[in-house]
Amino acid sequence: MTVAVETGQWQLDATASAVGIRHRTMWGLVTVKGAFGVLGGHGEVRAYGSAVGTLTLDVASLDTKNAKRDTHLRSEHFLDAGHHPEITFEARSAELRDDDQVHVVGRLTVRGVSRPLSLTARVTDRDAAGLTLDTEFGVDREQFGMSWNQLGMIRGLTTVTATLRFTRAAA
Repeated sequence: MTVAVETGQWQLDATASAVGIRHRTMWGLVTVKGAFGVLGGHGEVRAYGSAVGTLTLDVASLDTKNAKRDTHLRSEHFLDAGHHPEITFEARSAELRDDDQVHVVGRLTVRGVSRPLSLTARVTDRDAAGLTLDTEFGVDREQFGMSWNQLGMIRGLTTVTATLRFTRAAA
């Protein structure tokens, strides 16, 4: 049964949402995983069915379970949290297709550098209380000025995974 998504304002439920990263390093021998502990977001479903919105990630909240590595990832070599405390994704268009696939077109901003990003998300839960989207996509860190790569250890794309729960915003 399809549940219609109501028009209006929606808010990210950060307690029911998660954004993580994983990247193969050490010449592909080790996979580093991390998660952002602080995230926020909001959106609007418009009358014609498309949605727009913004997701923000607090760079300082990235946790890979290794304090020394986390400090390095927050440094100017990578995310540069001191100058760019947030990563943002601005969804300029999100359209539901095939009942559970959402085609999203937007801009990802990391370290003050914005790049277009299109992705597909899947609606994994949809009820009167809200909806949950799951997505996974790759990001080339070098496009955002993160070219540090000691001894060529870091290659390939960083995979971003997200489970985002949105609920109707209070009127």
